[in-house]
Amino acid sequence: MTSDRRWGRRLPHAQDALFVYGTLQFPKVLVELLGRAPDLTPAVLPGRRAAALPGRAYPGLVSASSGSTAGFLLTGLTAGEWRVLDAFEDDEYDLIPVSVHAGDREVYAWTYSWIAEVLPEDWSAVAFAADHLPRYAEKCAAWRRDLVLLTGTL
Repeated sequence: MTSDRRWGRRLPHAQDALFVYGTLQFPKVLVELLGRAPDLTPAVLPGRRAAALPGRAYPGLVSASSGSTAGFLLTGLTAGEWRVLDAFEDDEYDLIPVSVHAGDREVYAWTYSWIAEVLPEDWSAVAFAADHLPRYAEKCAAWRRDLVLLTGTL
């Protein structure tokens, strides 16, 4: 899923948090991709929404002046885990810094913002869990096996 435009991108430091709002908020998906589920802290990102995408089970984060997106801060990622997640995300995502609210704290984190076409409706984590999660987790496991075969690393 990585393209040539990503080769020069510098990834965040291992201690940096990642705000997740879509499929990466599900421990089952994280376990398939990373081999573990890092710490997840509830958080809200103002000024953005998790939009449904045409023909895809996962969402894209886009600007929404009056909206906000509920998600989680993913912390404790290693440099290798950052590389895996960055390779996993589609080319239509851009890694950007954001400020999120986690309880009564304002936290600076990174997130993947969508840069392509979206649908007018919001993505539903509840609907995704009910309709797609088991099969999506299987696809993540297969993707991870292919990554290991291609790169020779975990």
